[in-house]
Formats: sequence, C-alpha cells, structure tokens
Amino acid sequence: MSYLQHITSPTLLIDEKICRANLHRMAQKAARNGMELIPHFKTGQSKAIGAWAKEYGIKEITVSSIKMAAYFCGNGWETIHIAFPFNPLQIRKLNELSQNQKISIQLVNSEVTQLLAKKLSSTVGFFIEIDAGYGRTGVAVSDFGKIEEILRISQTSEHLQFRGFYIHAGHSYYAKDVAAIHEQNIAALNMLKDKYSTEFPNLVTRTGDTPTCSMMEDFGGIDQMGPGNFVFYDLTQAGIGSCTKADIAVALAVPVVDINPEKRTILIHGGRVHLAKDVLIEPNGEKNFGEVVMLSENGWDIPESRSFVKSISQEHGIIQASEELLQKTHVGDLLGILPVHSCMTADCMKAYLSLNGEWIDHAEGLVTFNL
Repeated sequence: MSYLQHITSPTLLIDEKICRANLHRMAQKAARNGMELIPHFKTGQSKAIGAWAKEYGIKEITVSSIKMAAYFCGNGWETIHIAFPFNPLQIRKLNELSQNQKISIQLVNSEVTQLLAKKLSSTVGFFIEIDAGYGRTGVAVSDFGKIEEILRISQTSEHLQFRGFYIHAGHSYYAKDVAAIHEQNIAALNMLKDKYSTEFPNLVTRTGDTPTCSMMEDFGGIDQMGPGNFVFYDLTQAGIGSCTKADIAVALAVPVVDINPEKRTILIHGGRVHLAKDVLIEPNGEKNFGEVVMLSENGWDIPESRSFVKSISQEHGIIQASEELLQKTHVGDLLGILPVHSCMTADCMKAYLSLNGEWIDHAEGLVTFNL
C-alpha cells in the first residue's frame, strides 16, 4: 500500500534516505576536522531519527528544554545537553533526570549557578554559553569577570562539573558573510580555551549553528559541532547556501480543495497550524510560505517551474501556481510543500509519515490517523 493512500489531511512526510545522507555528510565533516558531532535534536525531536543518528557514530545529543531531555532519557545516550540558559524553577526535575542519565546544561549568570550549587543532588555538567556577536543570550566573550564568577561558584559544589564553552551563532542565518562569523567563533573559542585550559585541562569548545557547520570546512581546532536544522534542512537554509532543495528531508503533503485558473491559484488544506508562520520574501515583495514539490510513490520531485504558497490562514493556504502546476493538478490531488523552517513545521505537525507508510515519532505526540 502506497504511503499516499494514508493521507487525507495535512501530513508531514520524511524521506529517510535524504535524512540519513544529511547525517552522514555532517558526521564525515566532523571526522575530517577531528571533532565530535553532537547534533541538536530540536529539529527532529524523534527517537527513531535518534536511532538513525547512532549509526553514524553519534553518542551525545543536544536538546532545547528539560522536557525534551526527559523524552530522550533512557535511549542509550552518553550525555544529553540542554542548550538553553537553565531555568532555575526546574532544578527539581533536573535532579530527577540526572539520577539515571548524564545531563549537562548551559549557564549564563552567577544567580542560577549559585542556586544549582546549593540544590543539586546529582552530578550535572555545564557549558558557559558565550555571546560572540549574536546578542540573544550568553556571556560576552570578553566578560572574564562573569565567566570566572560562574566558575568560582561552581567549584563550591561537588555536583557542578565544568565542561567548556558553547557558542550558537544564530545571526549566521541572516548574515551575508557567514565566513566572517565563523572566523569570529573560532577566534573566541580558541582564545577562551587558551586562557582557561591550564586550570581546566579537559574543557571542550562547541559551535552549534547549521549555516557555519554546513558551509565552512576548517573549524580551527574547535572540539565539537552541534548543528540541528541540518538533519532536515529547509528553504531558509537553501536560500543561505547551507544546502540545496534536494537536501530537504521533509515535505508537508496537502490536499487540493479548489483551483482558480483565472487567478492562477490553488487552494490547499494547509495553513499556519501546519506550516507555522515563517516566511521568505520573493524578489517582487510577495510572501513565500513554502514551495511546491510533486509527490510520487518514491517521495517527491522538484518541478522545473516554481510555485509557492503566497498566503496562509489557520487551515488554508493559497498557492501561486505555475502553468505547469495548473495543468497537472486537480481537485482532490495531493501536493507537497517544502517548509520555510522545518523545525517549526515539525513542531506543528508532531509526527512524520515515512515513504514506506510507517509513522515516525515526535516528542510532542504521535498522530497515527487522519480525519
């Protein structure tokens, strides 16, 4: 039975072959640079995809919340790292998880470090998150006073274990010069390692954004890479140059409910609750909420003439269709939409349908039926 026969409403498809190729390629790059690949699972959020990752030598993962860490506990990971400034209201849950699973967290201030030093009951590792230009969070790379205060407080606790320094250069998603950001990351992490490795000889450095990890080849002695979006990629990454559209491993299957040949538009069941609100801007100023691919028994194909979702509401989407698409499409057909931001689309959909018709889990809940 074809996977297409399972679909009667918006459904997120995953091409395992593409996903594995993305994992393999990044694992090879890490190996060439003598680095560990510790992927961020905020994109896939799936135990099944985690099992695929293990086949490429991945032993440790990164997550974005303690809830996600709990979901992956008990799955044989050496360490689960929570890459978010730690929320002190969750110390009790952290103590619970760290009894049976090696956990590490991120610290950015002395207040939370002090609370953890007092209240932890099991060993927890930590990275100090560094801001080398993104500006979202982290200790400024030159703020040695704050870095050393966090380290000093941690040494008063038998349960806090310093692991190293972590940078997520999120501004690489929007920058014209990704190489310059990458060089900035290398310089910042190498400087910190040189400064503190005498006192902490086992400290490691980690960089974590998909654009630099995908596009750069020389990592200048950084110990670990932790990209996340690369496992699926998306139109945003294709636009940056991190990947090609052929590397995008997920597509939202949507039913066609109406066609307007005069306006050259196709109405689909697929809106914000499925694709999220992420948008790209076309050269003429139009909005692009996702691009059309043609579904087949073996997955999907990228058509020669580009069509895109130009507007969305809660459940509806309107495709600005090429002549090729209008000629091929009928009411009741299924089309595929490559997402602008695969992480958010996956989070909206909460499950994946593989090309062999099997459901793949997502941390937010497995849906195994269509209405």
